[in-house]
Amino acid sequence: MNINKAYFAGGCFWCMVKPFDTYEGIEQVTSGYMGGTVDNPSYEQVKTGNTGHYETVEIEYDVALFSYNKLLEIFFSVIDPTDDGGQFQDRGSQYKTAIFYSNDNQKEVAETYIEKLKHTINRDKAIATQILPASKFYKAEAEHQEFYKKNPERYAEEQNERQNYKQ
Repeated sequence: MNINKAYFAGGCFWCMVKPFDTYEGIEQVTSGYMGGTVDNPSYEQVKTGNTGHYETVEIEYDVALFSYNKLLEIFFSVIDPTDDGGQFQDRGSQYKTAIFYSNDNQKEVAETYIEKLKHTINRDKAIATQILPASKFYKAEAEHQEFYKKNPERYAEEQNERQNYKQ
């Protein structure tokens, strides 16, 4: 196996695990934090929006079975790339969207994907999703891992709130 890592910030990380976790070729999806200024931040610190971190998922995937472009398709299917204030009901800098690239290929694929995406959305809206170099990834606390499996009722509530916010 040839395992690579991808990092996406798409709002609340509770809602970002399941969309990726269900595919063959995805080895692991981990909730965590990236992009901030505090070493080893806690959820309590990050949720204030004062650390500069984004709630992020780390996706370990087998490149022979899964392409980076496919990861981008999934990512953009579950976010609003034009929302610069967070995602859905989750507001604040910690909930903004970003693609954290680990190498030049990921950066190029993401740039190309976003360029094509610009032609499919309302032209009055700009793409707010940033493409940023990956920095240190801090794994979130155990209670935040696989949240949709551990807390299916709360996860369903979060999904309903997201849907209601869209309408």
